[in-house]
Amino acid sequence: MKSRVAVIGAGPSGMAQLRAFKSAADKGADIPEIVCFEKQSDWGGLWNYTWRTGLDEHGDPVHGSMYRYLWSNGPKECLEFADYTFEEHFGRPIGSYPPRAVLWDYIKGRVEKSGVRQWVRFNSPVRMVTFSDTTKKFTVTAHDRTNDVTYSEEFDNVVVASGHFSVPNVPYFEGFSTFNGRILHSHDFRDAMEFRDKDILIIGRSYSAEDIGSQCYKYGAKSITSSYRSKPMGFKWPDNWKEVPLLQKVVGKTAHFKDGSTRDVDAIILCTGYLHS
Repeated sequence: MKSRVAVIGAGPSGMAQLRAFKSAADKGADIPEIVCFEKQSDWGGLWNYTWRTGLDEHGDPVHGSMYRYLWSNGPKECLEFADYTFEEHFGRPIGSYPPRAVLWDYIKGRVEKSGVRQWVRFNSPVRMVTFSDTTKKFTVTAHDRTNDVTYSEEFDNVVVASGHFSVPNVPYFEGFSTFNGRILHSHDFRDAMEFRDKDILIIGRSYSAEDIGSQCYKYGAKSITSSYRSKPMGFKWPDNWKEVPLLQKVVGKTAHFKDGSTRDVDAIILCTGYLHS
């Protein structure tokens, strides 16, 4: 009987796994039956942007943290697949730091060329995986959200490619419950146009804080204040961007910081990382 392999997730890692099996088959290898379970309606994982936050159309938590105008913070030369170049995909050279949509198109292009889409069951989040010491097989329980049916199948091996860091770390500061504005984690940030003409407070000093703050500046935020716990980012910011020590409390719409300074803000964006997947 032919062995079976389950791949959980059709993001970049899961797609690369499918591509590897297909490449082996093309070279004459006898590969197992492959079944890939993907909770979204299309592949691409993190790079498959959705406007949704909180819950998806089926009531499951939204896994992705992608925002609309994100650009890669790593050069494409370090992201490129060895057997499929950006130039081959697009038919011409492109810049080193592509936007989200370009990266998604490239990642999809490699597996679409391989013809492995028939291995993927979309709208099918995996609910449970168990292993039997008796049969030495895995039982994968998945939820077909299209037909609202939960079912289980046995596999000889399971590849977990479902990503990580999707549960936001949301710290509490005094006054959050009575803040007269918008509070969100960067996980739910989608479009900087929401903050046009607003005074924005960003908690955090890492990549998300830098990029989301820059997005808000680019799309017309009135002012940006970034609050750090350990040390400032220290860049030469525009005149309407200030760095201050850690937030202590919020009174109404006035934020109070560790150095005694205050700022009136309309929205607070928490760029404070993730707990787990």
